[in-house]
Parts: sequence; structure tokens; C-alpha cells
Amino acid sequence: MNDRPSTPLLDQVNDPAELRALKPEQLRQLADELRAETISAVGVTGGHLGSGLGVVELTTAIHYVFDTPRDKLIWDVGHQCYPHKILTGRRDRIRTLRQGGGLSGFTKRAESEYDPFGAAHSSTSISAALGFAIANKMQDRPGKGIAVIGDGAMSAGMAYEAMNNARDAGNRLVVILNDNDMSIAPPVGGLSAYLARLVSSREFMSLRDLAKKVVRHLPRRLHNAAKKTDEFARGMAMGGTLFEELGFYYVGPIDGHNLDQLIPVLENVRDMADGPCLVHVVTQKGKGYAPAEAADDKYHGVQKFDVVTGAQVKAPPGPPSYTSVFAKALIAEAARDDKVCAITAAMPSGTGLDKFADAYPDRCFDVGIAEQHAVTFAAGLAAEGMRPFCAIYSTFLQRAYDQIVHDVAIQNLPVRFAMDRAGLVGADGSTHAGSFDITYLATLPNMVVMAAADEAELVHMVHTCACHDSGPIAVRYPRGNGVGVPLPETPQRLEIGKGRVVREGKKVAILSLGTRLEEALKAADALDARGLPTTVADLRFAKPLDEALIRKLLATHEVCVTVEEGSIGGLGAHVLTLASDDGLIDAGLKLRTLRLPDVFQDQDKPEKQYADAGLDADGIVNTVLAALRHNSAGVNEAIA
Repeated sequence: MNDRPSTPLLDQVNDPAELRALKPEQLRQLADELRAETISAVGVTGGHLGSGLGVVELTTAIHYVFDTPRDKLIWDVGHQCYPHKILTGRRDRIRTLRQGGGLSGFTKRAESEYDPFGAAHSSTSISAALGFAIANKMQDRPGKGIAVIGDGAMSAGMAYEAMNNARDAGNRLVVILNDNDMSIAPPVGGLSAYLARLVSSREFMSLRDLAKKVVRHLPRRLHNAAKKTDEFARGMAMGGTLFEELGFYYVGPIDGHNLDQLIPVLENVRDMADGPCLVHVVTQKGKGYAPAEAADDKYHGVQKFDVVTGAQVKAPPGPPSYTSVFAKALIAEAARDDKVCAITAAMPSGTGLDKFADAYPDRCFDVGIAEQHAVTFAAGLAAEGMRPFCAIYSTFLQRAYDQIVHDVAIQNLPVRFAMDRAGLVGADGSTHAGSFDITYLATLPNMVVMAAADEAELVHMVHTCACHDSGPIAVRYPRGNGVGVPLPETPQRLEIGKGRVVREGKKVAILSLGTRLEEALKAADALDARGLPTTVADLRFAKPLDEALIRKLLATHEVCVTVEEGSIGGLGAHVLTLASDDGLIDAGLKLRTLRLPDVFQDQDKPEKQYADAGLDADGIVNTVLAALRHNSAGVNEAIA
């Protein structure tokens, strides 16, 4: 049951201006209603729940104290922004979250003026907020940059690069460290809350300014000592010495669920003459919803669920997921070879490496949100004779591209890249789609790039990666379940750069890469029914290409179509280059490339996304018929 909660106060608040008209003593009720509405909405749509529940009070306090949207509020990662969306004029659409045509599950500039910066990957908020703050300063306009960054996102070097460069922003930059997991601070109690309020107060800052003026007239040695004493005293009392060294005035830790503490501290920070400032708040992920608080993952990402019981809607049983097949295959490789090890960047369960870590804890490394480090760390392991598997979502591997080029490919080190979530990903939309890895990897010398057509092929490809010591190698596979083929008991080592023909015909050839193979076979059935016998090849490799097989298919068929779940510049471009170089299209061959469109596709059901991209059976058939100038009427009937 997901009946709408009673929210009489929230019903009166359509934007932050109306929120700021409330009395402070009304904010507790508003936050409780905002939490109930968030739970109700995510129960209908699914999505990220625990992170949003953890920042309900913080969201309320920020919009109450600061002048949004003039003050630019930037949520790091963005998956905790559902309460923010409810308070910023989007409540009427909140139950369309992550649906086709609905609200994004992350912040998105095109969606609202209250989303000044889109974010779905982590650790970008401080850099962006600094940009907003400096831009306003340069143009002599009011407006602060406020970055809310979680403790996990602070494991990425980019956050520290931004803080190291933040002095010029002065009091226009406010960083709010949302500490909900790492416990990097002492327990939050009355004393630390009092100290935070004290050191952010106007009276303390005035006293401190007076002391600074006096100290300036002292000899340099005493001046430096006094400065260090001030920093040391606050560091000893509250922590934050690292942030002080980076040029931030540190305030905290404070209870991120106590509005009586949050409001006055944020007001003090807002009015502070010095800066930049870092406010350290401690929150609880999943706060206020018992099933989330009790769950190990705090309901980080959920399916639709029953609000009363917390029971999530389970998908019908089916084939195993590609992620679980990869994990099981990698564990088997590790059992055969003690040099096999695994690296993940803060996604152990998402990549299946949590299971690997259970089996081989000393050979599994979670480096945090630090993909650049993960890749170069793997390169160092490989250089010393280990066989590292770097398991990173395709979309997140983009963050380490220079390391792939400079530290792996140029040095030809045998790092194995396992790229989960390759292709389109449905509800997470364009920020998480693995659209570009074929293009950005297959362009690199020394790189081997494979794409699994089904779960059995993935098992073979994991084994092939483990056996490949002559350079870097990558395998891509999608989100979701396999197609239901039996898994091999003994994996095969595939010959590098060799594809396979899975169906023979004489008129049309479909050259498939990855899991579009199933749709290619459906298209072949439809074409055969129209008197167009069709060959279907699973190329397996985008780099190196199976040039002998491709030449043969292009030379013996009237129409050839490449099909891939990737952007322009990938398999199709490489096949076209081969055909051009060898003159294979000079005699009238009709060669077409099917790929993802040159746009960022919004969230929707994956099957709808692929249909829109023309990468389903209908799209393949229509492409062939158009090349032959046949009427495409009756395609659907033929497929059925």
C-alpha cells in the first residue's frame, strides 16, 4: 500500500520562498512531512531512498537559510536530491522519477533553475560551486556556491584539488560535508554542537578578527605561533585540521537531523565575513524509515516497495545477471591462479566483487571513488606480474581515461578491464549509460576490446582475460539478466580477434557485437520470411577486428549491417575504415552501421531506449529493407 501521506504544512510550500516564510518552530513538522512524502514517492517509482532520507533536515535548513536559487546549491552525485526536488516546485511530478518523460533521478540543469549543475557522478560539486562563486565575484554580483558532498565522495582526489584552489572564493563558497558512513568525526554531542555554534558566531569571529589585528603587530615568530594556536585549538576541539590546512574555516561536527543546531550554524556561516567555510554535519542514511535504517545498504537503491512493510517488489525469477556471472567466473579464475586479483572503485556489490572479496579477501581491493588511482594501481600490479581485473562501470571508467592511455596502453601492461553496465541502463539515464567505451578503448593501440553476446560468452571472455598476458584487455557486458543460455562448465580461451558465424545466409549479413545478438537473430528470422536469407555473425571483438571474417562477409553478401550498443566511432567506424581501405565498397556493396544515436538519451525502459535507437529487430529489418529499397510494411508481422 502506498497511500499518500497527510502533509498539511508541506502542501503550503511550493518553493523555497514559501519555505522561508515559515516560522522556525514549524520546520520540524515540515521536515517530517517531507520525509513521509519522499518515502511515499519512491515507494511508487523505486530509486535512491536512503541517501535522500538522510538529508531531509539538511535540505530544509539550506533552503530556509540561503537565498536559493540566487545562491547556487549543488548536490554531489545528486541521488540525494529527491527532497530538494519536492521543495523546489517539482512535487506534482515527483512520482514520475526515473520514468520515461519524467523527472531525472539526479540533478539536471534543464529541469529547474534550482538545479544549477547536473550531477550523477561523484566529487564534482566543490569544483562547480567554486566556479559559480568566482563567476559571481568577478561580476560583482551576490550569490554563494554551496556544495553538499558526502563522505564517500571525499575519497576522490578531485574534491581536494578543488579545495586546494578555493581560497579566492572567500566567503562565497560553502562546503557542507555530509558525513553519514565513514565516521570520520568524534561522536556528535552537546559539546561539539555548542562549539560549532560558538566558533561560527559573529561574536567569536569579531573577537578572532581583533586578535588577528593585535597579533599582526607582533614579531613574525609570535604571529605564526598565535595563528597555529588558534587552528590547533579548534582542531583539537572539533577536528578539521586537514580542511584548515586547505584554507577552509572548519565548523562542526553538528547533528544533521537537529534543526535547532543546523539553522543557527548555517545562518552564522551565511553571514560570515571570512571564508571559504566547511560545515561538517553528521547524518544517518535512511533516517526516519525503520526498514531502511535496519538494512545493511540503508535502502540505497530500491525497487518499488510497500511503504508500510518496506517489502520491495521483486522481479520475476529469470536467468542470472551478467554481474553475478562475471563474479562467479572471476572467483573460478582466482581458484585456478593465485595471481588473479580484483579492484573496484567503491562499487563492490554493483560489480559483484563483494562475492570475490568473501572468497579472496586478501586479493580484492576497494579503493573508494578513485577510478584514476584504481587504473594506475592495477597497472603497477600488472607490471609486477599479478593479473589484476579492474571492475568498473563503463560510465565511471571514463573518469580514468588518461590513466588507461598513459599508464596502461602505452606501456602495454596486461590490466584486465571488466566494464559492467555497458550500453543503455534504463532509469539511470544518460549519465550512467555505458555508451562510449567501445569508441574510447578501441581507438587505442595495444588494447583488446571484447563484448559478450550472452552469459556463456562472458564466462569464456573472463577466462580469456585471465590468460591474456601480452597487453591490456577489456570485456563489456550490460546491466540486467542474461538470456538464459546454459553456462559452460569449462571455459574456453577465445582466439584474440576471432568472431563466429551463428547463422548462415546468402543475401544479408548482420555483424553483431555484444548482446544485440538476440535481436539480430530475430531480425534474421523476419528477413528470411521475406525471402532474404541472412547470415548473423557475432564478432566478439571490436579490437582487433576479425578482418578475414569481415572481408568474407562483405564480399559475399549484398547488404551488410553492423550492430552495436555504443556510440558513433565504435565498431561500425572500424568496419567502414577496413572496407574503405580495402576497396570492399567500391563494387556496390550496401554497408550500413547501426549504433546509438548521437544524443544523450533520457531515462526510460531499456527496451524502449533501444527501440528509439533503432537497435531492436524492427530497426535492423527496416535498415536492411531501406538499403534494398524494399517496402518495410509488414515488418512487425514478419517478426511476430
